[in-house]
Amino acid sequence: MLSDEALRSIGVALMTWTHSSFKESSDEHYTPKWIFDELQTVFDLDVAGSENSCVPAVRIYTKEIDGLSQAWNGFIWMNPPYSKPTPWVEKFIQHNNGVALLPVTKGRWFDALWDGDTVIALLPYNQSFERPSEKPKQITFRTVLIGMGQGKEVVTKYKKHKSR
Repeated sequence: MLSDEALRSIGVALMTWTHSSFKESSDEHYTPKWIFDELQTVFDLDVAGSENSCVPAVRIYTKEIDGLSQAWNGFIWMNPPYSKPTPWVEKFIQHNNGVALLPVTKGRWFDALWDGDTVIALLPYNQSFERPSEKPKQITFRTVLIGMGQGKEVVTKYKKHKSR
């Protein structure tokens, strides 16, 4: 398990990568099902979802609904468009109750999460995202789960399970 200092240095060392860094310039990359199998929870709302994703959420805001402009209520899941994560992260911080899947970056928003009342878990380096009509696509950058509010307990349980 990496220390907070080691995780921090990884974040500083990496360039800011986005979903659109892939050959396909699309933000349509779905969270892999294994993450939800590990988290073992149900969310009230997926704020940046798709009808094709496997997020265990009672409600889903799709691209057409524009989750960023909607009210967020309850315990949320957020895997935002990585091409423009800042407004999503700002709203996530303001909402303060959920779990987010985000890239490790040197962006100011990452620092705000790092320094905030959060629990952060580093995900495997060889993670793949699901694609709408293609096979899964392996990513070339590190990602983290970030828990706030009720999400801190969920991410803490994930970290304890992974350390066995």
